[in-house]
Amino acid sequence: MQFVRFAVVGFVLLTVIYVLISIYSRSVRRERLEDDWAELDEEARAGQSRDDFVDAGMAAYQSGFRRKLILLVYVIPTIAVATLIYVIN
Repeated sequence: MQFVRFAVVGFVLLTVIYVLISIYSRSVRRERLEDDWAELDEEARAGQSRDDFVDAGMAAYQSGFRRKLILLVYVIPTIAVATLIYVIN
């Protein structure tokens, strides 16, 4: 019973960490896209609004590899705990 409680609490903590890292990563990406748009020359800016540029970049981020790497927040601690339990027992 203790293991189930440990697993549930651990999953909740990992979920909170995942959400916080995900929000932070999206924020950093959005800031970078806004900076990239500001550095464009006038011709490139005229063809696309800032919001469209940022939305297109965020859509690319959603399907990108970096977003999937954040899921390692679940995998690495789970493997570490399982290995620790196996070694101790």
